[in-house]
Amino acid sequence: MRATVSIPCQTCAGARRPSLTPGSACDRPAGTLSPVMNRLAGETSPYLLQHADNPVDWYPWGEAALERARRENRPILLSIGYAACHWCHVMEHESFEDPETAELMNSLFVNIKVDREQRPDLDAIYMNAVVAFTQGHGGWPMTVFLTPEGEPFHGGTYYPPQPRMGMPAFRQVLEATAEAYRERPDDVARVAESVTGYLRSAGRLEPTDEELRPQLLEEATRVLERGVDRTWGGFGTAPKFPPASAVEFLLRMSRRGVGDDPLGAATLTLDGMALGGMYDVLGGGFARYSVDAAWLVPHFEKMLYDNALLAGCYLHGWAVTGDARYREVCQRTIDFMLRELAVDGGGFASALDADTDGEEGLTYVWTPDQVRAALGREDAEAAIAHLGVTDGGNFEGATVLRPQGEPPAQWPRIRDQLLAARMRRPQPARDDKVVASWNGLALSALAEAGRRLRRAEYLDAARRCAGFLLTGMRGPDGRLRRTAMNGRASEITAYLDDYGAVSLGLLGLYRATGEQRWLREAEALVAIVREQFTDRELGGFYYTPADGERLIARHKELDDNPTPSGQSLMATVLLQLARLHGDDALESEAAGVLRLAAPYMERSPHGLGQALCALDMYLSPPQEIAIVGPGGNPSTEALADVVADSYLPNAVVAYGGRPDDPPLPVLEGKGLVDGCPAAYVCERFACRAPVTDPDALAASLRA
Repeated sequence: MRATVSIPCQTCAGARRPSLTPGSACDRPAGTLSPVMNRLAGETSPYLLQHADNPVDWYPWGEAALERARRENRPILLSIGYAACHWCHVMEHESFEDPETAELMNSLFVNIKVDREQRPDLDAIYMNAVVAFTQGHGGWPMTVFLTPEGEPFHGGTYYPPQPRMGMPAFRQVLEATAEAYRERPDDVARVAESVTGYLRSAGRLEPTDEELRPQLLEEATRVLERGVDRTWGGFGTAPKFPPASAVEFLLRMSRRGVGDDPLGAATLTLDGMALGGMYDVLGGGFARYSVDAAWLVPHFEKMLYDNALLAGCYLHGWAVTGDARYREVCQRTIDFMLRELAVDGGGFASALDADTDGEEGLTYVWTPDQVRAALGREDAEAAIAHLGVTDGGNFEGATVLRPQGEPPAQWPRIRDQLLAARMRRPQPARDDKVVASWNGLALSALAEAGRRLRRAEYLDAARRCAGFLLTGMRGPDGRLRRTAMNGRASEITAYLDDYGAVSLGLLGLYRATGEQRWLREAEALVAIVREQFTDRELGGFYYTPADGERLIARHKELDDNPTPSGQSLMATVLLQLARLHGDDALESEAAGVLRLAAPYMERSPHGLGQALCALDMYLSPPQEIAIVGPGGNPSTEALADVVADSYLPNAVVAYGGRPDDPPLPVLEGKGLVDGCPAAYVCERFACRAPVTDPDALAASLRA
């Protein structure tokens, strides 16, 4: 499983705003780069480029750095972070920009800088090592000391320039670690061997021998219900992170009738997160997490993956409850993504920074005078009262907006005018790096919301995103790449979560549109996964491909927090394809993933929400829906709309009567009825009588 991180992931990152692109650096004004650049100057990662003018002799991860360490018998200082990371910025300014600290680093170590979003494989391995060294504490920036063979022997997270709060100064750590490597090589070798052995053994997840049974769903539901914050929703205290996959699971369990009140736990969380604060009531979208239990004061960065996942959560919350507030939050979250994260070509940028001009939250908070300057007198006083804006504020002398009570009649006008005023302020930087897996999550949200909400512009954006992923982020070998920047794909091969998220998004786009291309493309990506990532001994999938770079360990991941793991995503994809094709082998491979996750489901359901959703599908009777009729025909579309309006998370949908129909069993023998488009509702390919009337289809689905 991924390392459990107890220090908050201090992301930050930013549209119509400065972009972190090659040639720029962090939040420095243009033209302030040092004329002396280090080895990172030619990289495409915004995070690495932030460090390109440090006096540290940084290497990117690669053979050149490793070979030098071996040749000179030097230890490696590996620093891992990402462009949106607040504390990464802090440590850079305090230590990596300091000439004396840099000189010490250069004299004692081979220094390697890694972007965790580009190389999550390295991040996962060495984060597990840091968690072991620190007895459960991890986070970014991550600092790990390695032997020339890449084996970790010491590590931590952020180190201050001077000793404080029980933490040693960074220079003290550098000198003590280098001395240990030089003076006590046998001790270092023993630690490195022990930790490396642990990392390798952790990658060998053993499947359960027990039958996968509904009781796993029931117990996981009970654990989640016991752990929910009965005042504000969510799980735990502060800091509080959005539990998207766990909420999705609770919504499913409300449909299954499991637990005491899973729907109550889900809606309490959806309501709490949407109160305002962590949710941006002016511009839409969610920050990475709340620093308090009440979802009020956010850590202000906005990540693509959070917003894609939460848009789906609120869409499903609306589908289950009919509560129009959830529909609005979904729409405004997607509108935020399209407005502020879309990049040229159809993809989406990774994140908006928490900091503006070096000050956290500067773009987003308000004083009464700022509200009055943006609005007319009557509107300003109404806004101040409704949004809780006070002279003292609730965040460092200013106010994070949170609506109180019923909105005034002029609220839509007030909201739009305040947003326009906010957009005229200095804006946080945007990390323009396109990550395949996060864009796959965005694709899923856009496709389903476009169909369910009848928003053609969302479907068009989904098609553009899919096209970008399949052209701009795929190499000549047909395989995905992990990231792209400025329309150019990196050479870094995609990982399991990339293939899983993109495949699932493509299947969602097929379900939303009936366009056969997306199904074929998903099947092609799954074929690569089955060839390159499968563990044929223990089942499930490795995170890295078989022909990828050989690291000290080849790991598997199960943790679905903050994003669904590649394992869980692939289990979901395989189950959908298995039921479209009637393929028992695919179903068996999905079950192999679930058997790896089963031992953790009862005790850690908060971190296995997507795996539990896949288990719900596995344990549900296969349900297939065939819609037969010409694409674009109003009668065909009316039937497809009925299916989209229904909350059927475990059903699969196939389209027939179109050119190049895929050879799917559920379509065999299915045709128009009296010349009219028809829908067939089936279970294990045994179908009820076809219907041509949308109302009749809705009744059949309810039954």
